[in-house]
Amino acid sequence: MIPFDQVDRLKPYLPRHFWDNRDFFFYEGMRLEIGPTQADYSPAQVYQDATEQFRGQARIGPDDSLENYTAGQPFPMDEIDCAGDPEAGAKIMWNHDYQWGGGGGGARFYYSYWDRGEQLPLYYRGSAQGVKLSHRSEPEYLKSNGGDVFRKERRKGAGGPSVEAPFDARGIKLLTYRYKDSDKPRSEAKNDDTWVYLPTLRRVRRISAAQRTDAISGTDFTMDDLRSFNGIVPQYEWTCLEERWIIGPMNTKVKGYPYEEEHNFGPYGLSFADDRWELRKAVKIRMVPKNDDHPYHHKDIWFDKQTLTAMFSFAFDRKEELWKIIWHNKRWSGDHTLTGDWYKGWKDVPEPRDLLIVSDVIVNAQTGTGNRIEFWDANGTPLKSKGKIRRFIDVGRLTRGR
Repeated sequence: MIPFDQVDRLKPYLPRHFWDNRDFFFYEGMRLEIGPTQADYSPAQVYQDATEQFRGQARIGPDDSLENYTAGQPFPMDEIDCAGDPEAGAKIMWNHDYQWGGGGGGARFYYSYWDRGEQLPLYYRGSAQGVKLSHRSEPEYLKSNGGDVFRKERRKGAGGPSVEAPFDARGIKLLTYRYKDSDKPRSEAKNDDTWVYLPTLRRVRRISAAQRTDAISGTDFTMDDLRSFNGIVPQYEWTCLEERWIIGPMNTKVKGYPYEEEHNFGPYGLSFADDRWELRKAVKIRMVPKNDDHPYHHKDIWFDKQTLTAMFSFAFDRKEELWKIIWHNKRWSGDHTLTGDWYKGWKDVPEPRDLLIVSDVIVNAQTGTGNRIEFWDANGTPLKSKGKIRRFIDVGRLTRGR
């Protein structure tokens, strides 16, 4: 246990910019538990089998694109040399993009706004659902369609949130398609398509792909900041800067939303210091936008080396000054101590073996504002049939029953 008066013991294992802004995160009364070092969070067996089956086939193409990928981890981490391979950064980002995460899954979420320790009245509550449509590792799909759910599938995945509260936002629904062509060089890549149903207009509108780098509903997040990076890999340059031991939240032992709505996230509302942390082998990747109009000069992201889930990231403005700190809490599918059996297996995947992000926190280091998204019941269990998948990915679904 690390109480507040002993947080200096953590300094050697924390990114410098996190430590420099530690007043946001460490506080009197915190009870930070150090869990097992380098616990085994290896992915489901079907993902490991696909990694071995297609080992050595994927390659980095022009503009950091991905070529000849089928399923599993595109570039096995045991073969990547961070210091000696100039393509190491891009390879690790493709591993992050195609990390094991089940077949889609869903969650209930609560999105809160904070300003120098005060929770603002603006919030969003709802649910989100997603489905992975291609590059699936289950034998059911590999044998029939080369990893795709449907024949001649053009999409990598589809999903989006449905807002239930507050009252004036209730009924808003989004659906986003990400395409296989987004893996291609920028000149050939297809951007995401996103549709939003607005109940006040009783119509569906299409959202411009350029808005992915705009702030979401007045928050400090952009769409591409979720999970530290939720963007399109070839739109950025990637460099692997270093590998070292990093400490951070890994397998939560507390309950957030939707199990408990009043958990204490510290005086700023943006801390996981009252939870279990672990020491992990991590890699630091630098992201530099290729588009001149991007709001970031660069972002540095620390990834857990085994699972490729993000631990911390630091976004810098165009003046190269620290702007945003993003970090995450996680939950291991094999740990049933919080709520029992919460992540169900499915055909070919009786044991999901998935380390999921269950909360994103962003801090604006320049203004003291921030946001917290909680979704503690997140899981990767896919929809039960192809018929349900077809109905879910149909844009017309957004208006049904309205």
